[in-house]
Amino acid sequence: MSNTPAGPTPGFLVWRLSMKWRVVIDRGLAPLGLTHAQYSLLGSLSGMQHAGLRPSQRALADHTGLEALYVSKLARGLEAAGFVERAADPADTRAVRLSLTAEGLAVTGRAVEVVQRLVDGLLAPLGGLDGPDTEAFTRTLTALLDVPVPVVTGPSTEESS
Repeated sequence: MSNTPAGPTPGFLVWRLSMKWRVVIDRGLAPLGLTHAQYSLLGSLSGMQHAGLRPSQRALADHTGLEALYVSKLARGLEAAGFVERAADPADTRAVRLSLTAEGLAVTGRAVEVVQRLVDGLLAPLGGLDGPDTEAFTRTLTALLDVPVPVVTGPSTEESS
């Protein structure tokens, strides 16, 4: 009996869903001059700033799940666009603190409205953003995301005798 699944694997489905969502969000945000990755940074920064925080690029990377170097690249681009302010951290010379500019707050507000409409549509099969099935889906995704990333050591070098 084969261990090969009859249909797509959960990993493949998660990957396909993430690609579908990214395309939909990228297209929806294009008129605002933003990508999904930029939105993830701006939206997260907005939420953190609203909570009274001025996170470092590292803290924002940890929050979004993006690589620190990628957050740095995105932040530089968003700074050039006038949406983000980057400032040296007086307590840690290696750290850069981020905050939204007034223009950044405005574009983030418009982007949040666009993304909420799009996500509500993407979640329509589960009852939309406020649907009970969406709540269960969110709990499942959170449980999967809470699992620590496994340490990969490479292929096994054990030989059978």
